[in-house]
Amino acid sequence: MKNALLVIILLVCNIALNTSQLSAQYKPIAFVEDSLPNGLKYILHIDKSAPVIATVLYYKVGSRNEDPARTGFAHFFEHLMFEATKDIPRAKIPEYIESAGGTLNAFTSMDQTVYHFKLGSNMLPLALWIEAQRVRDLQVNSIGVETQRGVVKEERKNRIDNTAYGNMREKMYAKLFKGTPYEWMPIGSAQHIDKAEIKEFVDFYNTYYQPNNAVLVVSGDFEAEDAKKMIKEYFGVFKRGAVPPSTKVSLQPMKENYTETVEDAKAQLPAVFIGFHGPQAGTPDYYAMQMLTTILGTGESSRLYKRLVSKDQISVFSGMSHSAHQYVGAILFQGFANPGGDLDKIQKTILEEVNNIVEKGVTDAELQKAKNIKEAQFIQGKTGVLEKALELAEFSAYYNNPKLINTEVSLFTKVTKADIQRVAKQYLGKDVKYVALQYVPKSK
Repeated sequence: MKNALLVIILLVCNIALNTSQLSAQYKPIAFVEDSLPNGLKYILHIDKSAPVIATVLYYKVGSRNEDPARTGFAHFFEHLMFEATKDIPRAKIPEYIESAGGTLNAFTSMDQTVYHFKLGSNMLPLALWIEAQRVRDLQVNSIGVETQRGVVKEERKNRIDNTAYGNMREKMYAKLFKGTPYEWMPIGSAQHIDKAEIKEFVDFYNTYYQPNNAVLVVSGDFEAEDAKKMIKEYFGVFKRGAVPPSTKVSLQPMKENYTETVEDAKAQLPAVFIGFHGPQAGTPDYYAMQMLTTILGTGESSRLYKRLVSKDQISVFSGMSHSAHQYVGAILFQGFANPGGDLDKIQKTILEEVNNIVEKGVTDAELQKAKNIKEAQFIQGKTGVLEKALELAEFSAYYNNPKLINTEVSLFTKVTKADIQRVAKQYLGKDVKYVALQYVPKSK
């Protein structure tokens, strides 16, 4: 923690710290990999700095694996997995974990569904037993399904339907990734969930919730041999499942720009969102685009904020993000105007700043600062057992290479100014088409 705080102080003061000095502060994370005959991969990382453990069970299933007529299934199972199993009564899983002094949660994306626990080190058997119960012995029945239908529909209302700009990403992805399984969001359609029958949920569970479609990570204060024995005992009883169907993604370049004005009754300020196709996760272009995102659109020192907010004062907030998925990527720009502000001017200025980098590139100072930020994030992101477990699971499932937990930072620090200018031109150049959504407050 002292090292991480030192890095933050240096960044705030804009001191150009050599990246090799930052790397020297990092102690590589040791882990072992193994698997069961049924195909379950597992990773063990021992950290005895505190008497706690974390477990992560990562299933290689997300919204991209869904039937377009049944969107929302992956996210629905994130909720259903907290219902009953063969030996656990309904809604008791949270009670078991919380009464043991632990925490639990889960999340779904387009590529993954992940469940995690954090408990005292003596509770590792409880965590592994619960996860083993859910991997093949979940009770997919009408009681649990009907309960979670209502929960998921309410979540959609709160997060999408009743939130300002709540449907922006749905609209953006529907245009950017039309014709691919990335054109809908994990929250899915309430109508699809309403129409689905129990057999459809059972089939989805049996297809994707199999030991050979998952990665288990245990991180924290435990003995490796004890964990191996428990994993074999709890998970080894299940048979290997059939290989899930592969996802086919054929993304076509956009032929023309698309602009839409959206009246939003919940929005207080006009806003513009501009989306481009971007590099997918783990590619060389991904690391260069992440560095460009830091320079161009992250924080108050970024080019966009300085131009739109500080200098021209045409926006109250601006930013850029790069969402990299397993088979596609999305680059999103945003600018929020003052009431009655000129969204066309904001959009034009964002594209001007993008083109400045396409034509002139970035400076040495900007590149060094971006590298410092990435290394600081790299060090800070590995301070807890749960954070390390989540990274190990993702690197293993996405890239089949958990060693990236120690080496990925070098892929950022190797990025050059030429790399950044190249990806800016390739993905954001003047001839590249985009989607622009302009949100305006709806008249009362």
